[in-house]
Amino acid sequence: MSAYVLILDDDADVATAAQLLLRRRYGKVATLCDPAGLPALLAQGVPDVVLLDLNFTPGFIDGAEGLALLDLLRAQPQPPAVIAMTAYADVPLAVEALKRGAGDFITKPWDNARLVAAIDQALARRAALRGPTAAAPDLMGESAAMRELKALIAGVAPTEANVMVLGENGVGKELVARAIHALSRRAAGTLLAVDMGALPESTFESELFGHRKGSFTDAKADRAGRFQAARGGSLFLDEIGNMPLAAQAKLLTALERREVTPIGADKPEAIDVRIISATNLEETRLFDPAVFRPDLLFRLNTIVIRVPPLRERREDIPLLLSHYLTQYALQYERPARNVSPAAMDGLLRYEWPGNVRALRHACERAVILGQGADYALSDFGLPGSGAVDGDDAAPIPARAAAASDMTLDALEREAIASALSQFNGNISHAAKTLGISRAALYRKLGKHGI
Repeated sequence: MSAYVLILDDDADVATAAQLLLRRRYGKVATLCDPAGLPALLAQGVPDVVLLDLNFTPGFIDGAEGLALLDLLRAQPQPPAVIAMTAYADVPLAVEALKRGAGDFITKPWDNARLVAAIDQALARRAALRGPTAAAPDLMGESAAMRELKALIAGVAPTEANVMVLGENGVGKELVARAIHALSRRAAGTLLAVDMGALPESTFESELFGHRKGSFTDAKADRAGRFQAARGGSLFLDEIGNMPLAAQAKLLTALERREVTPIGADKPEAIDVRIISATNLEETRLFDPAVFRPDLLFRLNTIVIRVPPLRERREDIPLLLSHYLTQYALQYERPARNVSPAAMDGLLRYEWPGNVRALRHACERAVILGQGADYALSDFGLPGSGAVDGDDAAPIPARAAAASDMTLDALEREAIASALSQFNGNISHAAKTLGISRAALYRKLGKHGI
């Protein structure tokens, strides 16, 4: 494999040992024992991977020197993948290195196979980021915010750290979770998603931990819980902020002990899953003990990924529009059309309270209802945009078009999307307006892929 690997370690013996191990596998393996020489070396060419010691001065074990070098490496126009190394198995230091952009963390003395595997994975992630296929292909966008998000995902994914994904409704938190899993060492395993907001408290333990036949009235057979079903893979706990405090305590116990006891079982079962959680709660509310247990939060938020709302990356809107309009035109067998300049201006200025999910629904509506040579702003039906009955309105009324062109399923989907948009994605308010329960609304969201 052709690659340029730099070993930055103050111990010449350690650096040489790593060089001897790696030079038969990679094209160029260099060593540097004095970090003062790093800027000059980078001027000659940036390595593909850097094995970075975190302590250089004798007697210092806080990692400050290495973290400063990590910042320097990550600031390069095309930064190398960084694997942090230390002789001290310091978990907080490892977490800080990962937060600053290190892709992995190795404790010295290392296992040779583990070190080679870490470098191979770092090279694969870097190639994905630089190549035509993005590390997270379903996360569309080339804005600075999205590039930063994809780079963070690529850096965090190969680790075993629990990840909490924060963001408003509709920003793509599940897509982030899927990207993390796809780039992780658990990619061959299952990514199992659980909507914690739709999980009744009465069945919480059965759903997550499983049960034995006869343990309660409807337990007609043994059933594995989500933790067991996702063994060797990742468990995505969506809407984690909606969990009751009692259920949070049960989840915390399982995570602390790394084992669960199925209902009716005599002994616990070990679990082997990586936890990725997500919530649309404001971050400050997560730190309110009346809302979320602090001890559980610290178990879940080893790494925090904040997904930017669409209004903070408006330059991605044309790309998203093109993708979804083309997708739905093919799905509904409608002609391909351009977005009129006036419509594009309105779409770029719109605040998109429902984010990418709302944009996708708006595109589907425009494809179904639009009648002009180009898409008009009124075709997208944006609440509060002032464009539904504007100057570039479609030549036939939207209500008439809906009645003649939309199926019952499409009308239901439109009603749900409209309610979500009206209440900025608030599930409780949308369900109340639609006259259904939260659980029923969650099922319909899954049915329509919303």
